[in-house]
Amino acid sequence: MARANPETQGVPTMASSSNTSRFGDYQPISPELFRELNPLEEQVILRKGTERAFTGAYTDLEDAGTFYCRQCDSPLYSSEDKFHSGCGWPAFDTELPGAVTRIPDPDGMRTGIVCSTCNAHLGHVFLGEGFTDTDTRHCVNSISMVFRPEMPKAKAVFSGGCFWGVEYLFEKLPGVYAATSGYTGGQTVNPTYREVLTHTTGHLEAVEVVYNPLEISYEDLAKYFFEIHDPTQTNGQGPDIGNQYLSAVFYRSRSEYDTALELIGILESKGYKIATTLRPAAVFWPAEEYHQDYYDLKGTTPYCHSWTKKF
Repeated sequence: MARANPETQGVPTMASSSNTSRFGDYQPISPELFRELNPLEEQVILRKGTERAFTGAYTDLEDAGTFYCRQCDSPLYSSEDKFHSGCGWPAFDTELPGAVTRIPDPDGMRTGIVCSTCNAHLGHVFLGEGFTDTDTRHCVNSISMVFRPEMPKAKAVFSGGCFWGVEYLFEKLPGVYAATSGYTGGQTVNPTYREVLTHTTGHLEAVEVVYNPLEISYEDLAKYFFEIHDPTQTNGQGPDIGNQYLSAVFYRSRSEYDTALELIGILESKGYKIATTLRPAAVFWPAEEYHQDYYDLKGTTPYCHSWTKKF
């Protein structure tokens, strides 16, 4: 059963030009987030090669689960949308929300498909063949994917002041598997809390949200982020002042970048002067264990984070 419009899924939207100039142009995520590829994987994923028909590991796989990008580990397809086309490669009639981007081949003959997060080559998409109700076939190289027998798990990273409160509130959302407090955006490898407090590592306190994109959208997560902290504060959050407490969205794809910009535009049209910065995702370092589930373990609630409807 299809869950998305195949004509619009994965197609980037154009953000407001005024907002783009204020918040910086879209930048790809850090290559540090990519898995090292072997020569065969590089031939397909980086150089847009094609596996020989009927040789891929997942062509006839019928197990229930999720197919992830081999290069960046972003969820791409659900087994519920896989079907047998007889073409010799895994076939899907739609992708997970925002997961795949279509790019016409230079010769204009076919339309390629790439991972929206890392631009890894996946294969090609074909329309009008009549295999399923979506009338769409994503023809994907097995070597471009990794299969796991689980529901899809996507990641989003937000910074909104002290990570205790942000983590606490995100963990209450339906569709969220887990939220982890940590550090990102700086230059120090695996920083400690004490190092971050010196304001010299460049890291922000952040929260990595692991969620099911079939149950809650990235847009809903981003809206919630803007509603649980003050995105207009320029020097921190509440009484917590310093560069590690700044507001930021760490986007993983053009779609996420555009979504954040559009939400900022909505808020500014309502009179909010947004200080949140938009930054490409970088390595996320989980914080020390004593920072995780802080309020649940303490039996209290956040002192400077609460939900206020803004949208």
